[in-house]
Amino acid sequence: MTMRCIPGSTVRQTNEPGRSAALITGLIATAARFGPKLEVLEIGSSAGLNLLIDRFRIDLGGTVVGPADAPVSIVPDWRGPPPPSVPVDIVAVRGCDVKPMDATDPAVEARLAAFIWAEAPERLARVQGAIAMLRERPVDLVQADAADWIEARLAEPQAAGVARVLMHSVVWQYLPEPVAERIRTAMIAAGARATVDRPLAWVSMEPDRSLGHMVVRVCGWPGDDRWQVSATAHAHAAWIDSRAPDAGDGGIALPEGAEVRV
Repeated sequence: MTMRCIPGSTVRQTNEPGRSAALITGLIATAARFGPKLEVLEIGSSAGLNLLIDRFRIDLGGTVVGPADAPVSIVPDWRGPPPPSVPVDIVAVRGCDVKPMDATDPAVEARLAAFIWAEAPERLARVQGAIAMLRERPVDLVQADAADWIEARLAEPQAAGVARVLMHSVVWQYLPEPVAERIRTAMIAAGARATVDRPLAWVSMEPDRSLGHMVVRVCGWPGDDRWQVSATAHAHAAWIDSRAPDAGDGGIALPEGAEVRV
């Protein structure tokens, strides 16, 4: 299933570190295409729990990414063939949010815990573990407009041999359309400048309301800039399925305004 990387329409993620397991499928696809070294830029980071993506140990149906001694392990219910076992070296992770939360503040931690369903104790343990990791070593999270921040980051020098990656999860539908359009325009312009030594990628985990779950898509430059599906997933990544949905199979016909198009 493919779509052009450019189409558009207009999130803000909940603080669910389990989504890192879905997002990492897109980073694996990027590493397989452009090489292992990745510079990750996340918009809509909220409390920054998914900025720990390089510090989690994630098991995707037997394909394991992350440090062996990670204090938080994420093991979703994996469906379909596991992703390829390729080296993934996340050399930098930075994020922004219009109103970031300090999860290490006890009052904020209690608030985040209150949003977790009582029947999901594993989610609570994962969030608490991620917050403990933030206390040990903070992430690079700043307050900024997503378009302003991405435009500035894309203008920075890029190291040779490192793929620059825009990443977001359940965020796009909350962006004002002018902000979303500026990000698209900035990515297209940066994509036109991308080279084999300094590639650019875009990893998106956003809802497909016609299917009723999340779809993780990846595109990149130089080369074929069409979106490729790396996985579908539960909203909190309780399950992840590597089998791309058939565009002609099932789904609910939605009015254009109900669709989320990156």
